[in-house]
Amino acid sequence: MEENVTKELDTLKGMLNNWKRGYLSWASPDGDNEYVLQEFREEMDEKLYPYVTRLLEEKHLSQFEAKEFMNYCYSQVEDLRDQLSKVEINESKKEV
Repeated sequence: MEENVTKELDTLKGMLNNWKRGYLSWASPDGDNEYVLQEFREEMDEKLYPYVTRLLEEKHLSQFEAKEFMNYCYSQVEDLRDQLSKVEINESKKEV
């Protein structure tokens, strides 16, 4: 992979982490946060996936590299799920 493509993917990871922090602020202490996860995944599907697909089509990424990057992105949905559940636990402890 070319160095400029590696930098671009690092920039995308940073953007993804910024989105994740933003979505974390949507957390509802009542535990109904599936919509947050859905919105986060949809944002990836709408913005990141087409971009990575284009990099693949233009041969800037191999099939393996594209899949590996998107797997990382989608793993962030589960990471956000874990973080949201911690927010729910912390909020419920405050109420006690």
